[in-house]
Amino acid sequence: MINRITTTSAIQIALVSLASYLCGFYFTSLFHRPSAQMGGLWALISGIIVLQSTWGSTLSSAWLRVIGTLIGSIISAAYLSLLPFNAFGMAACIFATVLVCYAAGIPDSVRLAAVTVALIMVISSIDSTVSAITNAALRFGESCLGTAIAVLAVEIWPQGDGTVQPGVPGNTR
Repeated sequence: MINRITTTSAIQIALVSLASYLCGFYFTSLFHRPSAQMGGLWALISGIIVLQSTWGSTLSSAWLRVIGTLIGSIISAAYLSLLPFNAFGMAACIFATVLVCYAAGIPDSVRLAAVTVALIMVISSIDSTVSAITNAALRFGESCLGTAIAVLAVEIWPQGDGTVQPGVPGNTR
């Protein structure tokens, strides 16, 4: 059902998407122009994933995003610094990343960390002009940008009282 709540939620998500994409794009283009569009997309995805209806739930989601992205970035950068991309290596890095998240007591970061590994590894396979360290650092920075924009958006324009409203994007825990 479309009403005032769903419309304002859609506007907030669209604005976070736009701001995240543009910030990610311009940030990445400063360091590696060929992956700037991917950088914008990664920042946008981070912003949407983190965006929740309240500041507290967004902040909690942001923490999971940042720590998962950091772990995935470090593991994929380490692998790619030593070996070239291949699908089995990517799977091994995802396996290691998941184990690190569980060992660190942050199981809620598992999926985001695994997706980060996949993104970094695939970008490295597509574009060999970016070093493994630069690629991982850029993806981490883009994720942090999108995450920060989502947190700022909810601080400026909260969308609810913290109650979960099924079917309303950005209003889940």
